[in-house]
This record gives sequence, structure tokens and C-alpha cells, in this order.
Amino acid sequence: MDSIERALVDIEKSMVKLFNKKEIDKILKFFSENFVGFSSTQHNRLTKLSQLKKTFLYYLAEGDKVKFGIKNLKVKIYGELALTTFYWDVEIQKKNKSKVIDGRGSHLFLLIDSQWKIVHEHFSKAH
Repeated sequence: MDSIERALVDIEKSMVKLFNKKEIDKILKFFSENFVGFSSTQHNRLTKLSQLKKTFLYYLAEGDKVKFGIKNLKVKIYGELALTTFYWDVEIQKKNKSKVIDGRGSHLFLLIDSQWKIVHEHFSKAH
């Protein structure tokens, strides 16, 4: 694994850990201010970090305990542009009940001022 691929894998793993610790504002630092994306929680396009934060908080509010994970992470690098794709799941525990929501996701990264920033995110639930 080369250094760029390692850096992107580390970013993805960091975001998982931060979500599970409910440190949403730290996750948002990995995104460009000019990001655009789609969420599994709504149909409309997201164009502001405040909208993205709302989607994270949506899942965190769904249960007493929420755990996010990713698997089968793949990285493709195209110069100063890179793509990560993965499968995700969210386990939501509320009282004595537990449910798992799974889906797939992708992040498009752009090298901005020597930092990899997410400029596009797409999350969708599994069918």
C-alpha cells in the first residue's frame, strides 16, 4: 500500500472512530467547504456542511447506542483526485431492541493545499 492510499484509509478509519465517539465537528474537518453529496437519510442534495452534520446527528438520535462501521474499503488514486468506496453499516440499539442498517458509500477526495479533502460523498442504503 503506498503512502497516499494509506493516508486515505487512515482518514476513513478516523471518521468511523470519530462518529462512534459522537465527535461530528471533527469529522467535518475532513470535508471541503465546497463539498456536495447525497445522504441515505434524505433525497435532496447536500451542499453545506451544516446539512451534512444534520445527517450524522439523525443517526445518532435514532437510538440509545449507535455504532457505525465500514468494510471492504477500496481506494483508487487519479493524481490529485482519489476515490474511496466501501460498504457501511449502522447498528442502532434502542431500549432492548437492535437493528442494523446497511448500505454503500463513496468519497471523492481532492488534494487541496497538501491535504486530502472530501469534495463529494454518496451514501445509499442497501436494497
